Amino acid sequence: MLPSLIRRQATNVLSRIPQQRGPIQSPVQFLNAIGRDSADKLGNVASNWTWEEMWSVKADTLKNAGVTVKDRKYLLWAMQKYREGGEPTSFAIPLKPKKKVRGWGPRVQNGKRVHVRR
Repeated sequence: MLPSLIRRQATNVLSRIPQQRGPIQSPVQFLNAIGRDSADKLGNVASNWTWEEMWSVKADTLKNAGVTVKDRKYLLWAMQKYREGGEPTSFAIPLKPKKKVRGWGPRVQNGKRVHVRR
């Protein structure tokens, strides 16, 4: 019974590495395809990865490399979508632009505080 469990686990790990498809033939090309400057943020780490190493990366490895939580979550989410057969052009989500006006609602207009006379 134990050898069958080991065999199932080993085949599961191998099946989690997707085939290279279309224009995506390397880890750097995958990171460029998912956007959000992922290739720049992971440049020093991802440049040394092989295709198999990229798909076996864990969140702890990315954390130790100094990747932020938001970027780690996005990368792991995009990797799972690619494993399921999706194309990065269909599931890549662009980064939200930064808000221009923060704070007090109508009291702040065009980035300047408006003083209201009472």
